Amino acid sequence: MIWMVISGLIVGILLGFVMQRTRFCLTGGFRDMYIQKNNKMFYALLIAITIQSIGLFTLVSLGVFKLEAETFPLVGTIFGSFVFGIGIILAGGCATGTWYRAGEGLIGSWIALVLYGVTAAIMKSGPLNPLQEKINAYTVVNSNMAETLNVPVWLLIVALLIITVYFVTKTLKKPKVAIPQLKQKHTGIRHYLFEKRYHPFAAAIAIGIIALIAWPMSASTGRVGGLGITTPSANIVQYLVTGDASLINWGVFLVLGIFVGSYVAAKGSKEFKWRMPDTKTIRNSVIGGACMGIGASLAGGCSIGNGLVSTAAMSWQGWVALPSMIFGAWFMSYFIFIKPRKAKQTKASVSTQSI
Repeated sequence: MIWMVISGLIVGILLGFVMQRTRFCLTGGFRDMYIQKNNKMFYALLIAITIQSIGLFTLVSLGVFKLEAETFPLVGTIFGSFVFGIGIILAGGCATGTWYRAGEGLIGSWIALVLYGVTAAIMKSGPLNPLQEKINAYTVVNSNMAETLNVPVWLLIVALLIITVYFVTKTLKKPKVAIPQLKQKHTGIRHYLFEKRYHPFAAAIAIGIIALIAWPMSASTGRVGGLGITTPSANIVQYLVTGDASLINWGVFLVLGIFVGSYVAAKGSKEFKWRMPDTKTIRNSVIGGACMGIGASLAGGCSIGNGLVSTAAMSWQGWVALPSMIFGAWFMSYFIFIKPRKAKQTKASVSTQSI
């Protein structure tokens, strides 16, 4: 029990600290792919997936642990991930992003986080569980990519590595845009931990390593799996309601650690501040958090569980979920960002013509 607490917190604190300090945000990355035609954060995600995948299957080859054969519901994964993508745009952050932004003092993220955990619990063990099971009872297929394609898993990993290296190299060769930076106030380790800005690719390397470490740390407690956010978030809600101690596992301490790590990073960099949202943000946080909980439960994972971990495990579930949640994010980005901007431009054009 003590090791479960310590190991879960260690991985969570590292993840929360790194994500807060590097501003590693998949929600912003998915949004920018559509709005700004900027794929840098998506390529950063590929880096994290690739690092984790190489390490994961090396550990499996060494017999550290074994990956069990799994199936997944195709329709539930596609639809759930799409709904999740809608939710992260409304909430202003994905599951992990909501945890670490709550650690910064954003009340909107706290609201989204509560709705996320509550709706996930309702879907997993509450009154909506029969609906979830009914939806996910259909189109259940084999999740093992290597097995269904009848190719060695290392061939898939090499292909992923080549694709990642190509896009990363291509991006790094582009002319660099000078970004104004504040004058350095600190030196040494304090500067590097709490002040220095980091490239998304550097952040991705760190997150990929942390995601890899999560596998053996989790497996050492009897839970063979990497990072996971949705089920632990739902477990916290269920535990608070029922008092069932069996719900407290490694994943619960992982997500609590994300919050702690983010808080430490935000305080150290003087970015922590209680920020009260306006009524529109509160509304979006409520709806977004609910969509995140419902969508992630249906899909069997969030942007981390499916988008980072299942993809690294060469699971169809992850590679089907990832584009689905991106399309969901693009869909809502149109209504939140593109449509209002077009309406404003049209209004400005009409006003100019009438002068």
